[in-house]
This record gives sequence, structure tokens and C-alpha cells, in this order.
Amino acid sequence: MTVTYPRKFRDQFGAREILAIVVRDREIQNITLNRYRYSEQRACKDLTEVIERLDGQQRELIRDLSRHIHDEARHANWLTELLYDLGAELNVPPGLSYIDEFERLVHDTGGKPGKEIDLDFYLIESLAAINVTEKRGCLYFSAHIHALKNAPQTPENLQIRACIERILPEEAGHVRWGNRWLAQMARTSPQNAERVEAAKRRYTTIEQAAFETSMDITLGAELRRAQWLLEISETLPVWERPGYLMEHLPRILPETQMHRLSLVQIAFQRDPVQFMQQFLPAFLGLGRAAKADAPEAPESSYVRKTA
Repeated sequence: MTVTYPRKFRDQFGAREILAIVVRDREIQNITLNRYRYSEQRACKDLTEVIERLDGQQRELIRDLSRHIHDEARHANWLTELLYDLGAELNVPPGLSYIDEFERLVHDTGGKPGKEIDLDFYLIESLAAINVTEKRGCLYFSAHIHALKNAPQTPENLQIRACIERILPEEAGHVRWGNRWLAQMARTSPQNAERVEAAKRRYTTIEQAAFETSMDITLGAELRRAQWLLEISETLPVWERPGYLMEHLPRILPETQMHRLSLVQIAFQRDPVQFMQQFLPAFLGLGRAAKADAPEAPESSYVRKTA
């Protein structure tokens, strides 16, 4: 099977570069940890929906998904306890959510629970979607640990690192589990082998689009979001492309403007001087933010090992 990895933000900023900046600011790191918590918590809901749609079919997969939910709930609990101890927010993270945007961009083919579906197709689509988001999680958890190893060894940073180091091996196990199931589905028939490759291409594109959308507020973000929608639509059957584009294109402008405005206000309120010297030039595209000292490989060792 084709092996896919998460890409850098706009092919410029890798996870290690981003997290090296995040760990220098307590507030930003707390927001990042809260986003992890939110994603782990939401994964329980999404995996439960897959079980409900299976409605008793594929007993082995239902058992595996239930174990997966148990892991994600435990991760969410660990992160919640960590944030509580740090005195950080436990709210819905501000701005555009990566996981919410991912779900919006997915072209739903599964129907509602109880509706007759093409089970093989639905399983392949679901497993590919789960697998690609787990890879992003492994990449960022690994990069966060790396950044914390190079940050001041404060009690807070040591506590954060210990929590993420508990989570990462299980997330890597989830990637391996997804790879095994996709490979198993691909071996059942030539048709399913083609479906697996198509699903991996589609969800890799959707995941990258959702990841970049949640971070991109610089000038031209609207056009870049439209380009991502075109790329995603090209992974769909020709007759479904116009409807997909008409569903998503109208929300690009208002969402991007609101996201941009909220983050600009937060940045200015936190530090007006830094806003004028660093944030504004970066927003206007006048220069790249400073890189971390250590360059990042195309993917983390955890992602390579689990692919």
C-alpha cells in the first residue's frame, strides 16, 4: 500500500519548528494542550458513531473500536487532569478547530445508523479517516516531547512531558492498528484494494486542508482554502464535485475573516509591541517567523515506525 505522512504547514513550518515556539510561552502551550484534550475527547464521539453504524456487523472491529474509545477517553482524562493542575482553561478551544474542519470537509457516505450501506466501502473510508488523524497526532506529540526536552526543565514542563509520553505510545499503536485493518481490507478484493488507495489519497488531502485551515490567517488564506477544496473535490466522483464545492465555498470568506479577527485581537491584547514587530509582518507575508534551531525531518520517527 501507499504510505502517506502528514506534511508541514504550507510546506514550510514543521511540527518541531512550531512546537519549539509553543513551549516558550505558557499560555500558548496551555491552549495547545487544551486542543489535544478536545481532539481526544471528540475522537470518542466519532468512534462511537462508527460502532453505531456497524450495528452489530464486524464483531472483531467493534471490539477493537471499543478498546480504541477506552484509550482516547483515558487520554482526554489525563490531559484534563493536567490542565486542571496547571490552572489552565478546559473550554472549547478558540478559533477554527482542526477536528471540526476535518469533519466538515469529509464527504459523508455512511448514511445514518440503521441505513443500509456498502459496508466494505464505509469501513475503508472510516478507517482511512481515523488513520490519517492519528498520524498527525503522533507527529505533534513526538515534536512536543522533543521541544520539551530542549526547553527549561521546570516542574510544569516536566509534568507536561510526562503526560504526553504516556499518550504517544498508545497513539502510535492506533496508527499500526489502522494500517493493519486497511491492509486487511485491501486483500479482500481488487476493488477494495483500489478503494483503500483512493481513500488514503482523499483523507490525506482532507486532513492537510483541515490542519492548514486551522492555522492559516495570513493574507491569501481564503484563496488557499478554495484551492484545497478543489483538490479534495478531485478525489470524488465527477458528478459529486459541483455539489461538494457549492456546499463548502460559501463559508470560506466569513469563517476566515472571523478566525483572523479573533486571533489578531488576542495577539494585540497580549503584547502590542510584539504584535507590531513580529505578528503583523508575518500576517502581511513580509517575512517568515524565526525557525527553531533544529530542522525537522519530513516525518517523526514514530510516524515512520507506525506507517
